[in-house]
Amino acid sequence: MIDPSRCRLLRHAPALGVWSMAVDEVLLEQAQDAEVACLRFYRWSEPTLSLGYFQTYTDRKEHPPSLACAVVRRLTGGGAILHDAELTYSIVLPGTHPLATHRDKLYQAIHGCLIEALERLGITARLCAAADKIETAREPFLCFQRRSPGDVLIGQTKICGSAQRRRNGAVLQHGSLLWRTSPAAPELPGVADVAAHPIELESLADLWLGGLSRRLDFCWQFDDLDEKEVSRAEILLESRYARDDWTKNRSSVTLRNQEML
Repeated sequence: MIDPSRCRLLRHAPALGVWSMAVDEVLLEQAQDAEVACLRFYRWSEPTLSLGYFQTYTDRKEHPPSLACAVVRRLTGGGAILHDAELTYSIVLPGTHPLATHRDKLYQAIHGCLIEALERLGITARLCAAADKIETAREPFLCFQRRSPGDVLIGQTKICGSAQRRRNGAVLQHGSLLWRTSPAAPELPGVADVAAHPIELESLADLWLGGLSRRLDFCWQFDDLDEKEVSRAEILLESRYARDDWTKNRSSVTLRNQEML
């Protein structure tokens, strides 16, 4: 039986997108096998477009500003995200954790704590309601041009969205806090662009962590990847995330590499 209050906390330096996606999957595996909860904050070492699990690679042509950027495919669904001036989080929970079976409650907890942290810094944010959803004939290519109930908005600007992937009861939820406009996605403002006064990203992250600790009853265990996790991430990177056939046609590489993974 796990201790539901114990949660590993990893705060990683900027890295390539293919590495970060591999690490998130490793942590999901750890949640399944070792029943370990983990929260991770990380950034990206270069502007990178991440495709949702079900998106078609050729659709990236719909967004010319990001065509020169590196591209990866996420394990989670949803629209494409241009990762640049942002803070990304991932949280994994084993199937035995009380929140693992409550999809919406986990979204609400993470996003609600972010809203409270922004409020403490004098920024008013809110959860997107059904009435805020943008109705279009076809879903926009970029995630931050979409609106789903539970997204975090400042005014009408979406500044945080998340997605989940479940495997054998364990859950991975990760999401992006958009901080500033990127030249590779000039149509998307971030927190610093729409806030009425300047705030520091690190201050916001610390307040967010404090709120999560209280709401989720977590006691952070400051940690980093061990040698086994690093080795496993390297295998996933080489056999999946760094491969063109995964990025451009995930179905074929999934079938061919099923036994390797």
